[in-house]
This record gives sequence, structure tokens and C-alpha cells, in this order.
Amino acid sequence: MTKNADLLTRRQAAVAPGVASATTVFASKALNAEVWDADGKRYLDFAMGIAVCNTGHCHPKVIAAAKAQCDNFTHTAFQVVPYEPYVALCEKLNAIAPIKDAKSVLFTTGSEAVENAVKLARVHTGRQGLIAFRGAFHGRTALTSTLTGKIVPYRAGGGVGVANVFHAPFPIEHHGISVDDAMAGLATIFKTEIEAHNVAAIIVEPVQGEGGFYQAPNDFMQKLRALCDDHGIMLICDEIQTGFGRTGKLFASEHSGIEPDLITVAKAMGGGFPVSGVIGKATIMDSTKPGGLGGTYGGNPVACAAALATIAAIEDEGLVERSVVLGNRLVERLNEIKARDDVPAIGNVRGVGSMVAFELVKERGGNEPNPDLIGKLTAKAAEKGLILLACGYFANTIRLLVPLTIPDKHLEEGLDIIEAALIEVLKS
Repeated sequence: MTKNADLLTRRQAAVAPGVASATTVFASKALNAEVWDADGKRYLDFAMGIAVCNTGHCHPKVIAAAKAQCDNFTHTAFQVVPYEPYVALCEKLNAIAPIKDAKSVLFTTGSEAVENAVKLARVHTGRQGLIAFRGAFHGRTALTSTLTGKIVPYRAGGGVGVANVFHAPFPIEHHGISVDDAMAGLATIFKTEIEAHNVAAIIVEPVQGEGGFYQAPNDFMQKLRALCDDHGIMLICDEIQTGFGRTGKLFASEHSGIEPDLITVAKAMGGGFPVSGVIGKATIMDSTKPGGLGGTYGGNPVACAAALATIAAIEDEGLVERSVVLGNRLVERLNEIKARDDVPAIGNVRGVGSMVAFELVKERGGNEPNPDLIGKLTAKAAEKGLILLACGYFANTIRLLVPLTIPDKHLEEGLDIIEAALIEVLKS
């Protein structure tokens, strides 16, 4: 029996099946864009732990910072004995976020960040209502799974979600939902579900992650900002998957030029270490009384040190600019593959920075989703040594999350595998 097979058997016996894995191999070692499994096979990683390792696996500056902090201490709980790395990371986030006069608070997971952004919005406004969007993903806790605009698999079997949460359509032009349609959906919610003056926050991903890498048009984001201003609603930008250079800006909300009231961050901030946070306008962040926010592990000192090193690497190595270059090449090559007649029909190819995706569709030139081939494609790519992730409200999208540090030769190698895998999928 191979090591992978043995580990898979152990996993099935010991781990709850609700935790899904995209592959059946087990990581043994990783460096930048490469991963080696338990049997020594090498893979290129175009998933990066779901957009966590924008600086690649085991970036030397990040690892060095974490090791140095481990030599000092690993935990005191910031609520008990505070420490400089927490303060320094908040100072850095306040300086780089597109929010004037900002303050920050740190947690461990993305769901915690969303939960606490909602708490801040509710305390500040004295309201309870929340509006999210269809296709959105905000987490798996009771509240965040209710905010998530998709039932299967996140809420399936879990019963009715948390009260006072409503979903509006998200604008996806090639699937027949315009910006005007989305704004009309919000107006309908105000007319039929909850009055605007009872809504604490609207939460939006500037680019939907699990939902399919659909970018919110800039004019939509600007209209949301104006709508929130008109009704005293807090605008929360969920930047958990889009933040820290992924979209060719440090934060994706910068593309539209708006100033969010609150921003949730996690994933790429820690460079592989678990840390999350909420950045917000100081007047909002000051709304909660001492003890109203926090968590035993929130802003762990090792994770804070790693996050500071990650942000420094992004800045020092020009990775935001690199994200644009990589994204342009990904889209260019995918469109070349799309033009071939020996691959399955590829629909919309899209990308903002290095947040790139393509859809498989029923027929060339159309937009009818073809989810049946997605599993075959990811499996075939894995056979050839490439880790890919699917996503999408229609389950027909492949998302590409290459590290911003990927060497050109590895980028092209991965794209070659995608092309070869698509050719074989059509033949099968």
C-alpha cells in the first residue's frame, strides 16, 4: 500500500466526512508553487490553500519571522498579556487599507472576522438586518453560512438559517443579471422583506470567491456605497479571498474607488498562518465596549509576525504589480486554449489581477453551464501533476490561484497541463 493510500484509509476512519478534500493525495513538503505528496510525487499548486499562500509555500521571510517569534513566546492571549506583534499588525493594516482613520481587531478565521464585522455594524447602528448576495460565501458558522448565498453544501440539512438575513441578486452580465437588476433586487427587499432603516449592513465580496470569481462591476460597488450612505447602512467588503494583492490591488475594493465602512481580511494575510481581522472606520470600531470583541487565539503572536513578514514581502517584491502581469498571461493563454476545437466548450474567461477563472459550457459561444466535466478535468489535471480547484454558483468554473511568486516556467508548465487535460477530457 502506498503512503497516500494508507493515509486515505486512516482519514476515512478518523475524520468526519463533512470535511471534504479536493484531492486524495497528502502533502509532505511544499515550496513556492510546488507540492510533493506522501509518495514523493511533485505537483504544481494552482490552488494555494484556497488563496492563502499568495507569497508561495514557505516564503523564507515569513518562515524566518515565525521562527523568531516562536523563540520568544507562542501565546499569552492578547486579552491577558498584550504584545507588540498584534499592535504592529493593526498599525500596518490601518495604514494600507482604503479606509481613512482606521482601526483594526484580529481573530483567527475568516468566519470570525465576518461574525465580528456584523457585530460591529449592529452595535454601531442599533439595527439587526443584514443583506448579502446570491452566490456569496462568507463562512460555515450559523451566521456566516446563512449569509452565504448557496445552500448545498454549506447549509444542506442544517435547517433554517439565522433570522434577519436577506439575499439580493449579484450582477453577472453573461448570466443575465445586470447591475440594474441587482439594484432592483435590493429595492425589492426593502419593499417586501425589511425596511432599509432596519438594515445594519450590506456585505459584499468585490469578487465572489466560492461563487465563481465574478467581479462586482465598479459602478455596482459605487451604487452600493451610495445606497448605504442614503440609508445609514454599513457597507462591509469581504476581502478574505481577494485581499493582499490577489486582484492586482492590495484590496479589491480599491478598483472601484469606494471607501468601505468595514473590511474583513484573512487567508493571504498570514502567508500560511491562521490570522484574520476586521479593519474599519474608527467611529465604528470604537462602538463596542471592552470585552465585546476578541477570542483566545485571536491575533496569535506567531501568526501576527508571519503576517507582518507577508505584507512586507508583497510590498518589497512588487507582488501587487506581479499579480497583474500573471493575470494577463493566464487570461491570454486561456483564451488561446478556448479557441481550440479539440477541447470542451469554454465559456466566459475572466480575471482581475491573478484572480482568474474560466467556465465550461454546453456549446461554443454559449453560457449554459456544463458542470458534468469539471470533476473529470480536476482529476485529469491531478494525474498530470497540477492541483486545480472548482467553484461557482453553477458548479462549472475552474479558478486559478497561482502564487504571486510563481516562476514563469512553472506558470507555463501548469497552463500546458490544463490544455492537455482538457484535450483528454474531450476524448474520454
